[in-house]
Amino acid sequence: MSERKVLNKYYPPDFDPAKIPKLKLPKDRQYVVRLMAPFNMRCKTCGEYIYKGKKFNARKETVQNEVYLGLPIFRFYIKCTRCLAEITFKTDPENTDYTMEHGATRNFQAEKLLEEEEKRMQKEREEEELNNPMKVLENRTKDSKLEMEVLENLQELKELNQRQANVDFEAMLKQYKEMEQEQKRREQEEDEQEIKAMLEQAQNRRLLVDSDSDEEPAKPHVKPEAKTKPTDILQEDPQPQSKKLKTESWERSVGKLTTKAQLAGLVTVRKQKPSPALANGKGNQETPASSGASPTATGTTASSLSLLGAYSDSEDSAGD
Repeated sequence: MSERKVLNKYYPPDFDPAKIPKLKLPKDRQYVVRLMAPFNMRCKTCGEYIYKGKKFNARKETVQNEVYLGLPIFRFYIKCTRCLAEITFKTDPENTDYTMEHGATRNFQAEKLLEEEEKRMQKEREEEELNNPMKVLENRTKDSKLEMEVLENLQELKELNQRQANVDFEAMLKQYKEMEQEQKRREQEEDEQEIKAMLEQAQNRRLLVDSDSDEEPAKPHVKPEAKTKPTDILQEDPQPQSKKLKTESWERSVGKLTTKAQLAGLVTVRKQKPSPALANGKGNQETPASSGASPTATGTTASSLSLLGAYSDSEDSAGD
């Protein structure tokens, strides 16, 4: 099976690479690259600020006749975002930075110039000391004198501050001791108050427990009576609880007919009408029988009471 992707190419036997024409490109050829602004700058034409990190589609070219240690230097062309004026800057491999060339001014340039000036002075001093040993001695003497002057000025400032600031150390210690004693006293008072509150809370709990025990006396424990005989269960109340409840509700609504005195109030003695003979002939005579109850009426009342008493006894037995 042949390979889908061919890695090797066929060179015929009469192949001569010297006959291949070479592509000649100009040395100042420009390429379009995408980059970000390396520093803050301000356009000279319109005054627009271009901040570091702003992205541009720039043109890049190699600077002719400028090389640092064999490293080429590149130039970049960008356009202002407001007026479309051309701005150029190039690389600075010596300082690992970029240098502004045309169309804008770099912001915060003063600080960079100061640093460069310090570096230049330090470099010149090192070159002088390298070639002239007497210069090294003079520089050391100058450095020592400068250091002594700085120390003297510092000491004078310290003495001046001590003269102006009259500090009483005894008063400071006394004040510190008073503050410490005051703090201890406050802590003791807080502890006493906390203990007092805890005691009051415990006393209140005891009083509440005692009052609850007085209001609710202990109920005596009633032991169930032991059944000595197996036949004692027959003597207990055979009525179920539901029937007892029904009887009680009936007695509350209607009344309980248990006493003979209550039933006696319900019975009235019926008086017999006098006969016509007695009304005509003996109307004027008063007999003890006519003034009181007749023997027949007395017998009738007694018999009625006996019947009602028997009825009430049967009702009581049924209720029990």
